[in-house]
Amino acid sequence: MGSLDGTQSWRIHDRRRLNLARIAGVNIPTNKRVVVALQYIHGIGPRFAQEIMEKVNLAADRRVNDLSDAEVLQIREMIDRDYRVEGDLRRETSMNIKRLMDLGCYRGLRHRRGLPVRGQRTHTNARTRKGPAKAIAGKKK
Repeated sequence: MGSLDGTQSWRIHDRRRLNLARIAGVNIPTNKRVVVALQYIHGIGPRFAQEIMEKVNLAADRRVNDLSDAEVLQIREMIDRDYRVEGDLRRETSMNIKRLMDLGCYRGLRHRRGLPVRGQRTHTNARTRKGPAKAIAGKKK
């Protein structure tokens, strides 16, 4: 898999012989455009993907399998240096929620109780946050 035999070292060979580029610990598909493929990384959306493309000076229509090792390495280094993605981002988010819960503020209490945090109504709806409806005996008229 090294560069001795001429293959590109950043590619991983799958059982189905698909090549996958690995950036920030995520296998991104090689048949897609780079802007779309970068969005498979948690924490990189359309805006950051476009920003990365501009910083690396890549054309918008380039596909991942057309990238050289140097370009993939440049993208990987930029993401590691300038952006908080994947595990670091998830850890920071969970630490922020834990901090709110430890403070005992209103938002922390809502997180602790599993209710909507941002002022949504709960008399009806909010089923995603509250879970499936629980039957209460004698409630029906």
